Amino acid sequence: MLSRIKDIAASLAPRLIEIRRHLHSNPELSGQEYQTAAYVAGVMSSCGLRVQELVGKVGVVAELAGTGEDSRLLAIRTDMDALPIQERTGLDFASRQPGIMHACGHDVHTTVGLGTAMVLSQLAEALPGNIRFLFQPAEETAQGANWMIRDGAMNGVSSILSVHVFPTIPAGCVGIRYGALTAAADDLELTIIGESGHGARPHEAVDAIWIASQVITTLQQAISRTQNPLRPVVLTIGQIQGGRAPNVIADQVRMTGTVRSLHPDTSATLPNWIEQIVASVCQSYGARYEMNYKRGVPSVLNNSPLTQIVETAAEEAWGSDRVQILLEPSLGAEDFSLYLQHAPGTMFRLGVAFPDQPNYPLHHPQFHVDEASIVTGVVTMAYSAYLYWQRGDHRDGGADLPR
Repeated sequence: MLSRIKDIAASLAPRLIEIRRHLHSNPELSGQEYQTAAYVAGVMSSCGLRVQELVGKVGVVAELAGTGEDSRLLAIRTDMDALPIQERTGLDFASRQPGIMHACGHDVHTTVGLGTAMVLSQLAEALPGNIRFLFQPAEETAQGANWMIRDGAMNGVSSILSVHVFPTIPAGCVGIRYGALTAAADDLELTIIGESGHGARPHEAVDAIWIASQVITTLQQAISRTQNPLRPVVLTIGQIQGGRAPNVIADQVRMTGTVRSLHPDTSATLPNWIEQIVASVCQSYGARYEMNYKRGVPSVLNNSPLTQIVETAAEEAWGSDRVQILLEPSLGAEDFSLYLQHAPGTMFRLGVAFPDQPNYPLHHPQFHVDEASIVTGVVTMAYSAYLYWQRGDHRDGGADLPR
């Protein structure tokens, strides 16, 4: 079966590159993927899959029917949205949309999803159960997964697989991570409320800017002293606004930031922990505060048995020397984690780095991928799906800690 999958994928390689370049040239922002979705639906329909459009606002669901011998339903999720970045790659197929770019590799993800469906549609007789392909909008804004779930995309799903490109892994290689793959990501809004006064007489005012600086400093210091260093927390204040004139003490400062963590128990304590520190600092200097802590997406916790299947598929397809076991998680976030609240799943990393030219990080205006990685991703995903049916039931499998 592996040789059949590899042969079909190799024959499709020129078409897959064509698809990826079309998607790259025509990026669309989160929630606006109308042309991308229509294109995806067209490709899936041409492969004989049953297609449903406008799932999760602009998402696409395509179902491939197996032989029906196994009641389990496997989902494969890929995302479609681009970023508000002006591309500077100079590629012939660079973005035609000013200020919009596929700088996170979602064009590759969508192509891998399409390619997997194109391969497996020719091997449906070897699949005991059905496969549901989810082409998701708005991953970058962490909204699309919720939209898809609310529209029933996970109904009946037993397990789910996904992929994300990784620019520090060479093309042709696959990264495997057991346990936590990404961080929980929450949003923090803080307003420090003081009293304005003359800049020459600070003792008659309550300086919101200075107090805000104390809040930031205390939070950063407290992480190292009060949080378990083996359960990392990153708190970044990325935006701060306050003050009206250079000689007027500010009466209000607004700050926004992101809070990242890997362990669910730690994540649950962070809002109260932050508020206690903010309240203490403000009380010390006579200020008030308003705090809005918004839960984002939880950590992606890869299911161990499913991760083992993907590792086995990659090793058999490419050899153990092209499979990297990732020892560290990323503190980036992924709304794939929301699907894992409904079924066990795993996400693997797809290497896209060039061997002989500069490689830029995700979200960089010069981010580019070695397109040889596309066939690697398609074969790994398709063979993982095939092996899924050869293994036991994973519905009760938990998300283990890193081995």
